[in-house]
Parts: sequence; structure tokens; C-alpha cells
Amino acid sequence: MIFTLKVNGVTHTIDADDDTPLLYVLRDELGLNGPKFGCGLGQCGACTVLVDGRSIRSCVAGAVAFQKSEIVTLEGLSGKPGTLHSLQQAFLDEQAGQCAYCINGMIMQAADLLKQTPHPTEANVREALDHNLCRCGTHNRIVRAVLRAAKAAP
Repeated sequence: MIFTLKVNGVTHTIDADDDTPLLYVLRDELGLNGPKFGCGLGQCGACTVLVDGRSIRSCVAGAVAFQKSEIVTLEGLSGKPGTLHSLQQAFLDEQAGQCAYCINGMIMQAADLLKQTPHPTEANVREALDHNLCRCGTHNRIVRAVLRAAKAAP
């Protein structure tokens, strides 16, 4: 099936099966490496992207369903090529990534949180990221990074 997707502000023509997960299209067809394949069941969060401003697990979502949506990946989060979003900068400043496999999901989920709750409490951040898994144990740094980004936001 041939369809179009708008990803990071650019419209792409895609040729994929009806049931192809969005994650596969993003990585294999568009070469975007931010979203990761983790569990393949939508439970770990590594594949998280924003669709119309809300976070979704792209490994369990069929790409064809998002033809009329705005999809944003980690690569397009700042909206300005060559610049970092405040969350990305805060994660660097707080050294929140160890292996960094989970960081895509953590940042994208945090972006959704900050859109909904611009000035979250630590409890808000922990609740929002509760279903994103990190095996390295940098949770406290991740929480600090999200809170730092919230303070830096206008």
C-alpha cells in the first residue's frame, strides 16, 4: 500500500504493508534512529514518538493509521535542525543517559508530560515515566533532567 506520512515536518511517500508498525517505517524506510525497538509489545517505551503532540508506542501502532497526523521523533523534537530541545539539553546536562537505549522514550514521554503539565512536580514526572523502562538505573538523573527542562521552559 502506498500512503503518506508527515514526520518531523516533512511529508514522505511510503510503500508498506497495511499492518507495518510505525516504528519499522520510521527506522527502516526513513532512517530515523531515535525510536528504538525494545520489547515489541508497547511496554518498555523505547519506541515512543509523538503523534499530534501525544506520546504513543510506535512498535504496536500501524503506520497507515497516521496518514493525517503530525509525527515527531527525537530527531525532530526541537523543530530546528542542528539544535537541541530543552529536554535533550537537560538530559545531557544531568548525564541522564548511561547506555541511552531508553532515552528516546524517556524524552518523548517527558515532552508529552511538559506539554500537558508545564510545571510538573517530581511526583508528576515519576508517574508519567513509570511505564518507561531503564535497566541502567539512571532514574533519578532522568527525573532531574525533566524538572530542569521544565524550569528552562518559557
